Amino acid sequence: MQNPFPIPLNALRAIEIVARRGALAPAAEELGVTIGAVSQHLRRAEERLGLALFERTPSGLKPLPPLKAALPQLTAGFTGLADGLASLKGSDDSVLNLTVGSVFASRWLIWRINKFSQAHPDIELRLSVTASMVDLSRPDVDCGIRFGHGRWPGVTAELVGGTAYQPVCAPSVAPRLGKLADLAQVPVIQDVTTMLSWEAWRSEVGLDPSIKLTGPIYSDASLAFDAAISEQGVLMAADMMSADAVSDGRLVRPFNHSVEGPQGYFLVVAKGRRESAKLRALRSWLAEEVPASVNGYLGLTRG
Repeated sequence: MQNPFPIPLNALRAIEIVARRGALAPAAEELGVTIGAVSQHLRRAEERLGLALFERTPSGLKPLPPLKAALPQLTAGFTGLADGLASLKGSDDSVLNLTVGSVFASRWLIWRINKFSQAHPDIELRLSVTASMVDLSRPDVDCGIRFGHGRWPGVTAELVGGTAYQPVCAPSVAPRLGKLADLAQVPVIQDVTTMLSWEAWRSEVGLDPSIKLTGPIYSDASLAFDAAISEQGVLMAADMMSADAVSDGRLVRPFNHSVEGPQGYFLVVAKGRRESAKLRALRSWLAEEVPASVNGYLGLTRG
């Protein structure tokens, strides 16, 4: 009978990691071997398959078309194996490891963790807050919340919310914004990390495109929010993220005109990952809590 695995599983795992990460070192670290051993895995696999798997470039190893086409199946397969092993050991459905960005964590989720815990006292929610794109196939990560178009390789993405956005500012700044053209006379906070489009909003509301918008520049979205609250100017923000600050009076929406963008917040899970009870609980809770929060309704006092 022909061997369905002419390449050892460790070598397949090395191939999958290098293809996703573009380097030998991450595979060496995860497999607990040397970089030289990973290189040998790749060379021998290419010899056994009779084809080249990677293009060696100055910026790293790039998967060639045959491997690029097979990569989603390889990633899903190893994710499924990790879940199967967890089931054999008795997976811990009492802990949900969630990776999120700083704005989602600080402006929305942190104020609602108690509500999730009260609804699901048997599940401990553990947050990893980072601006990095975390590898969701890792066994110590269950899922994530990402902002974007929802098209990321190797994951399934379900829209949570956050597609509507508009300018916000402190109440003391709002009286200076009687009409759209007044934006030229008020600092406009520039968040260089944002995917929200001032140009699309200007076009929607009919603001003269020749009017120049200038103001302080921030490379951290959470700090840009704080700048708006501290009366430094006007910030473009997702309604979902600004709702609490608007509800408690720290921010106002001077023009009360939101637009729908192509990006939003997505619940993301590695392809091939089993649908655990704790993941279903989070998905169900988000489906109820996000719509309620858009209008700034917390439901519980903070803390």
